[in-house]
Amino acid sequence: MPAFKDEQIIIIAPGSETTVAQLGLPESFTPARLRVRSRMFPAEKPGEWEPYKIRRRNDKPEAPAAEPQDRAPEGAVSKTNGTEDAVYEEDRVSEEGAVWPIQEGKIVDWSCFFALITHVYNALNPPFHTPILLIAQPVWTPKEHEKLTQFFFEKFKTPAFGLMDAALASSWAYGVHTSTVVDVGKDKVDVTAISEFIPHVQGRTSSLAGCGGEALTQSLFAKLAPRSWSREMCEQLKKSPICEILPVGTPMPGTKEAGEEENITNPAAAASTGAPGSGPAAAASIGNIPRGPGADTEVGDNDADEEGVLDVASIVTGGKMEEYLAKKEKEKLEKANAKKKGGTDAAAAANANKPIRLPNSRREKATFFYEDHRLLDNLKNMNLGSERLAEMQVQLDEGPLRHGEGANGEVTSAAEANASVDAGNANSRSGPIRRELEVGTERFMGASNGVLERIADAVHRTISSVDEVNKRSELWDSLIICGNGSKVRGFKEALLSTIQAKYLISPSSATMFTSEIPSNISTPTGTGANTPQPQFGPHGGAPSHVNPLLYAATTAQTQHLMPHNPTSHLPGLSHNAHSSHGQTPTSIKLVKPPEYFPEWKDVGFDESAFLGAQVAAKVIFVVDQGQSKGYMTRPDYNDQGPTGIHDYAL
Repeated sequence: MPAFKDEQIIIIAPGSETTVAQLGLPESFTPARLRVRSRMFPAEKPGEWEPYKIRRRNDKPEAPAAEPQDRAPEGAVSKTNGTEDAVYEEDRVSEEGAVWPIQEGKIVDWSCFFALITHVYNALNPPFHTPILLIAQPVWTPKEHEKLTQFFFEKFKTPAFGLMDAALASSWAYGVHTSTVVDVGKDKVDVTAISEFIPHVQGRTSSLAGCGGEALTQSLFAKLAPRSWSREMCEQLKKSPICEILPVGTPMPGTKEAGEEENITNPAAAASTGAPGSGPAAAASIGNIPRGPGADTEVGDNDADEEGVLDVASIVTGGKMEEYLAKKEKEKLEKANAKKKGGTDAAAAANANKPIRLPNSRREKATFFYEDHRLLDNLKNMNLGSERLAEMQVQLDEGPLRHGEGANGEVTSAAEANASVDAGNANSRSGPIRRELEVGTERFMGASNGVLERIADAVHRTISSVDEVNKRSELWDSLIICGNGSKVRGFKEALLSTIQAKYLISPSSATMFTSEIPSNISTPTGTGANTPQPQFGPHGGAPSHVNPLLYAATTAQTQHLMPHNPTSHLPGLSHNAHSSHGQTPTSIKLVKPPEYFPEWKDVGFDESAFLGAQVAAKVIFVVDQGQSKGYMTRPDYNDQGPTGIHDYAL
């Protein structure tokens, strides 16, 4: 078989929410070039699937009747029903009626999953001689590996196929041979201990339910549902920069503990404006709403807080659209007049005295732009026509008109202004309708339902189940937290602080040495009768001033410093008495991300499994060329069948 080239290799990584893929390996590895939603829509013919929802257009095309029927608008399908033509189009935004074949990492609908993989393969449009590397979820069974192998060889006629464990791929991405990989997905978390590039199957935590990104969304929804927030609003809030998970022990802004940290120097200013003191820096904490009694104040009656979020979609369907549009237009004019009245001199003075803004973790309230897809769907169903629909979108959109202008006057990118869509259409007039929403300290409560504690317990169980006790300390020092569910701001730091708070033992703690007392020494009593006496050296010399238990504990974690016969000067200790404190870690750290992938440094290493798959594909398909049996070839499949994949998969 001829050798494979970089531009021929396909990598596919299916996920519960998003499936990423790429054709070819660039000289410098980059994030996945193809990203699709992991869902399909049932087609008209039973058993067939469509990648996008097909909806019937309400407005008739404005094409002349003399033109042929095959001149339908791009993305639309024209069908003849009697004497009237029905025009259909692809709705790439709506997910109504979608089927998600992967849930909690498990393949629950094989027909839909195979259709999704076929859609991804056709979108890549590969040449004929193309090997495929598939990233496998830890929860997939060996029988499912065989089913996937049969599908890829018989459907796509691939010359070579390989399966790679997702946790092992993350370990390859970071370039470490021993690590503990915590993969946070949409509905689940996988915790895998890897020793010398071999995943430990025994004790592995696969598909831990209720601990993924969806659990964070549900926690936010539980806090904001009384304010008429929908789940979609909470999902977009979770993806926005203002949503953050604070480390253990960090007080919420506005609480008594946070007030003590702010060191209030001017109580009068704090009571009236909320600023901790005087001056430009202190004025940064002043909100838009003044404090004091009465209506429209922060401590007085506020109708907006009582009513919650305004349901614009209900206003549209209720026939009050014109009234609402007139109100929005009046608000825009008032804002424009207020800016003109200030003049350029006032603007220059304001910029000169602009205060230093507080970090997000110390601000009680913040705003973000929410994309109202439900409102857009209602407008499409009102048969308004293309021009009227575009006009309504412009009038209802509250987002910035250009890049660089964000919520709260901050300088943000288009991706930050809207984290749920591509930056290319975030500011497009034909894109989704954006609304500005304000949220308080609820944005810090995404993990208040015990998600971090359950993940920390799973990490402890997984590492404690490793038979190689001397590897456990290295596993604690090599944590890798990845997965799109961990993209929430501050998630990794908060999870690390939770693990350290629950399981980290200080090296100076005297209790860590109690397990090292030899079995032939009785427990010391209050009278001192059973207290171990100082022992002489191995040659009968003066007693050593080094505590043998302390010496054993400290050298076991640095084995390159241990002598060839470590028990020669420890009378009464057998050669297997020391346990290297695998149950009580004295250090818990994250693995430092690699620095030689500049394209990945910009977007983060949350999808590190895909980066590791690129590294592995380069090694097994191009450099090694199958000598280490990293993939299965077509002749191997013809001889052994799908069951042979177990001898080749990584």
